[in-house]
Amino acid sequence: MSAKRFLTSVLALALWMLPARAFAAQEAPPLTVPSAILVERSTGRTLFEKEADVRRAPASITKIMTLLLVMEALDKGDISPDESVTCSEYASSMGGSQIWLEPYEQMTVHELLKAAAVASANDAAVALAEHLSGSEEAFVGEMNRRAAALGMTETNFVNCTGLDEDGHYTTARDIARMAAALLEHRKILEYTGIWMDELRAGETQLVNTNRLIVQYPGATGLKTGSTDNAGKCLCASAERDSMELISVILGAPESDTQFGESRMLLDWGFGTFMSVPVRLPEGALSALRVEHGVSPEVEVYADGPDNVIIERADEGKLSYEVTLSPAVTAPVENNQTVGKVLVHVDSREVCTFEVLTKNAVPRMTFPRAAGRLFESLFSVDNTGAMG
Repeated sequence: MSAKRFLTSVLALALWMLPARAFAAQEAPPLTVPSAILVERSTGRTLFEKEADVRRAPASITKIMTLLLVMEALDKGDISPDESVTCSEYASSMGGSQIWLEPYEQMTVHELLKAAAVASANDAAVALAEHLSGSEEAFVGEMNRRAAALGMTETNFVNCTGLDEDGHYTTARDIARMAAALLEHRKILEYTGIWMDELRAGETQLVNTNRLIVQYPGATGLKTGSTDNAGKCLCASAERDSMELISVILGAPESDTQFGESRMLLDWGFGTFMSVPVRLPEGALSALRVEHGVSPEVEVYADGPDNVIIERADEGKLSYEVTLSPAVTAPVENNQTVGKVLVHVDSREVCTFEVLTKNAVPRMTFPRAAGRLFESLFSVDNTGAMG
């Protein structure tokens, strides 16, 4: 290991040990950036927002969608990490952050994914896009279709890199949505969590553009961005105490603001909120009586989340209100809604979810009743004959 790399590793370890700043509960973080949002990933709950629906240039945060489509293709088996990708002349011509791919140079999907996620390499992103869809233009079409499916109503992609271009925009809220989708693919954390790595047998050094990876305890990613139009941007993810937060900072004037206010927002989120398990009281759900059914009752279950997010000041105040039908009339469908659960703190609703049936119960008809009577009589006769 070189002396420079050793010193960088020591610095990284020291930064990991820095204590997180604590904010008083309810005190909103004093952000100066024009747009920001903080979301808890598993529940999708928005904890803080500032001009979160204003369209802005996202710079290389765009690559979150590029990475999402690559991860989905890997999961489907459409591509494999070890397959070779040939760089086109067009991909090699990308400016900005890059790994200086030569025309017709070959790298694996794994190597290009690492270059795009860690070093924000534009040439690597375009090479992956062309490999998946044949051209960047076709890939961008897929990006916009996926954005629409995620409910990103204020987003339009023109390229897969985030380089400034007319008509290329998104919002802090939409970025949080696509970041949450990317984080469902936990394999991506093996890339976004890299601080330093290399390509070409050590000839090309990669250093993560997201310095929170070594500065912020619990940081897992996710993507930086910086252009003249966009300013300094950062979508950061971090996990502590079973709670995973996604923060988005757009339009910061400088790097210190970009990372400092991202850290401030995450500190406030972890200091103010907590994740608690959803645990219905024992006996809250019992089997329902079924009228005119082939079975006299049906089992039910609560289709709720594993955890909910509450303010730390409300710890221990979680309560449940279960509303359940006294009986259901056959035919009963599988997963039929028969009630709901309201989770609240004092009079404030935290979430609601449905109570569903575990199985179907057909209606008792004359042929079914006759068939059962015949089966019971036949069983009695056989029992008597055997005696």
